[in-house]
Amino acid sequence: MTRKWWKEQVIYQIYPRSFYDSNGDGIGDIKGIILKLDYLKFLGIDIIWLSPHFDSPNDDNGYDIRDYRKIMEEFGDMNDFDNLLSEIHSREMKLVIDLVVNHTSDEHNWFIESKSSSKNKFRDFYIWKEGSETNPPNNWTSFFGGSAWEKDLKTNDYYLHYFSKKQPDLNWENQKVRREIYDIMKFWLDKGIDGFRMDVIPFISKDLGFKNLSKSKLISPEFSYASGTKLHQFLKEMNSKVLSKYDIVSIGEAFGISNESMIKMTDERENELNLVFIFDIIRIGRDNWIQNKWNLKELKKLFEQQSNVKHFNWPTVFLNNHDNPRSVSKYGNDLQFREKSAKLLAMLILTQKGTPVLFQGEEIGMTNYKFESLDQFDDLEVVGNLPKAIKSGINKKDYLKHLNISSRDHSRTTMQWNNKINGGFTEGNNNWFLTNSNYSSINVENDLKNINSIFHFYKSLIDLRKKSNDLIYGDYQDLDPTNESLFIYQRKGKKFCYLLILNMSNASLKYNFNNLTKYSLELSNRTSDLNFFSDDIDLLPWDALMFKK
Repeated sequence: MTRKWWKEQVIYQIYPRSFYDSNGDGIGDIKGIILKLDYLKFLGIDIIWLSPHFDSPNDDNGYDIRDYRKIMEEFGDMNDFDNLLSEIHSREMKLVIDLVVNHTSDEHNWFIESKSSSKNKFRDFYIWKEGSETNPPNNWTSFFGGSAWEKDLKTNDYYLHYFSKKQPDLNWENQKVRREIYDIMKFWLDKGIDGFRMDVIPFISKDLGFKNLSKSKLISPEFSYASGTKLHQFLKEMNSKVLSKYDIVSIGEAFGISNESMIKMTDERENELNLVFIFDIIRIGRDNWIQNKWNLKELKKLFEQQSNVKHFNWPTVFLNNHDNPRSVSKYGNDLQFREKSAKLLAMLILTQKGTPVLFQGEEIGMTNYKFESLDQFDDLEVVGNLPKAIKSGINKKDYLKHLNISSRDHSRTTMQWNNKINGGFTEGNNNWFLTNSNYSSINVENDLKNINSIFHFYKSLIDLRKKSNDLIYGDYQDLDPTNESLFIYQRKGKKFCYLLILNMSNASLKYNFNNLTKYSLELSNRTSDLNFFSDDIDLLPWDALMFKK
């Protein structure tokens, strides 16, 4: 297997708006990130992934870009960004930024020109179609609710938007569009950034037939909208013209594609992308805004599928990001066993095969927020999908109940730094969003002081991973795939074999593992000593044990 720096390092995602506010305006900013770089370095982070920092009207929190070469005013200016990059590199860390090129903002100059006239030279930068007087070109729906088409009254044509109507989709069939995008990429790469995370990248290739979708496909449109035939052609061209010229990492958000297509995207022989984020694990049991029950056997099967790819591919491993609820609230027990289950999830993520990706606050076990009304949500997806929810027979009370489990806004509450007002995120009076009320007990300051905290457990695991090529590159094997409570697997390398025993339940269990006494205990989340003198082991709720031989 080919060794690469991005296989051996740990990524940490920062959602700038919610990370740290340096000037008291209630909005996180670039200077705030700079002030916390030593904290991230101490944790052991190698690569920072920065969610969009570009100029934007913020209809979708920065994923609607107005100017790709300008910094969002609320976050700072280009000097601040250059300082951030310099400070990151001076600490021997790397910076990956978001590349959002499936769509732009409707306030981008390209779109302003495009909609001005059907004969404008920028008209084909976007996807325009004729409809009837009252009906759009087809029945495609937006991920944020309603039609995926918006009528422009000036030309009476419709433009396509998979997301908000303020996020018109770019026409990747137009060579001029691709050329402009490659120039934007070079602009940032020449500044010295270390890679891109590419937002909804499979959607750049559209089904040019624009036929109506069946009812079943409209339920999960992502699998239809990522069905264009030129995705791999576009990615190969991007690689040839841009990515291959730099020593960087390219990461595609691969929502809505088949496993086969995902494997092809990251096959190093194909010269497309290095890594992709697939969502089978993080969205297990999800059906739109509804979180259904799932079981451990299903989860283990997904990890096994992800880990046992061909040696030409390399997976990513994550349980948190800005589009999903907090992992300890979904996969752990965020009430009775919050600390212990958060440590278990840390061990799970940092001992799997693949590049680990952490999200801000995960390292202190931040939990889901308890929303009391729909008015508290910031996510436009919540409001956009409300009519769809009601039409399906769900009332507002039940919709809120589901959102309290599944909403994206759980990950966007502000970072909890200390027990001061707003969790130390801002000293101002106008926090842009909510701070979880548990900040007085769950915060960075508390965790740094406590050597047995969740933070220090993450730090220990990151350090262990970096020191062991066997833990990074070793083979993965699930040793008891049908067990409904225990996740037991090994990572076997050239020198060492690591055995992981995770009790993902609220019950105490006894387990017999053959030849267990031949192993030594490397790390555990037990507060009491673990004594084992035979192959029988008594497991407490949410025990996470790492052995080595």
